[in-house]
Amino acid sequence: MNIKWRKSSYSGGIDDKQCVELGRLAPAVGIGVRDSKKPDGGHLTLTPAQFTDIINQVKLRTER
Repeated sequence: MNIKWRKSSYSGGIDDKQCVELGRLAPAVGIGVRDSKKPDGGHLTLTPAQFTDIINQVKLRTER
């Protein structure tokens, strides 16, 4: 599976090593999340619902 990984627009750019990357996996598989410092180290696979839950939890913590 050829995954196109991307970093957040809030990261420091292409050479920013302190970021996670997201990749859209095959349809009905989910979203991949990997450590930008270890791109060959595998990835975490999340369903769209799990990814949404994580984003919502991060938003709640940053609003405090």
